[in-house]
Amino acid sequence: MQASPGVQALSRRAGAVLKRLGTGVLDQLYPPGCLHCDAPVGTADALCASCFTQLRPITAPLCPRLGIPFEVSLGPDALSAEAIADPPPFDRSRSAVLYNGVARKLVSRLKYGDRPELALFCARLMASAGHEFWDSGPVLLPVPLHPWRQFTRRYNQSTELARLLATLTGAAVDPLLVRRRKNTRRQVGLTADARARNVAGAFEARPDILARVKGRPVVIVDDVITTGSTVKAVTRALQKAGVERIDVLSFARVTVAGDLS
Repeated sequence: MQASPGVQALSRRAGAVLKRLGTGVLDQLYPPGCLHCDAPVGTADALCASCFTQLRPITAPLCPRLGIPFEVSLGPDALSAEAIADPPPFDRSRSAVLYNGVARKLVSRLKYGDRPELALFCARLMASAGHEFWDSGPVLLPVPLHPWRQFTRRYNQSTELARLLATLTGAAVDPLLVRRRKNTRRQVGLTADARARNVAGAFEARPDILARVKGRPVVIVDDVITTGSTVKAVTRALQKAGVERIDVLSFARVTVAGDLS
């Protein structure tokens, strides 16, 4: 015999209350830990006050192309030396924080430490850093992993970030726009030239990509930008397929003047 709608609603409310009570008890017994140092914090998916103040947010003034922060404002159209010397193939790049000690550990845990739950904290900061992108209704494209690497790692950290960004911003996400056809070496420890050679020709866009994008801009999503060789290679694959508007968004960015301690 099926319960009446009133009884079902009461049961759902009671279940929700018990769940909240259970969560509260667990939080008292096993308080959530800081995502960086594991010290107790009041809420999950957060940094403690000490670690949060060590993050280096990237805010204006910054280079309109590469998103590199300036020490002083040089005007709205002033480009960084890097953007002038080596103009990027994409339109704009934005990152949430500099790749310093706290950000580096978060990226390492997310990428190699089997900690996909860290993506939520990173995505929240990325949603703010990429605020210029959202009004145009873009399609988010996580940088793809080679299938074998994704199998061994269990998940693609860029896909985790992109899916959460889609939830936070209302943007669409399509991880299948581009595939990684070469199982490249890890970029860690390679020079800028070696990184560029390593990912050259590594990505290929789907034949039906234009039908899937439908004229919308594409925002490439990655965890960290070092030299930019990977996102540039993905950009070129998109451009070869006919995509015209391409931006880049990452959680962290390495800069020449950045704090890399």
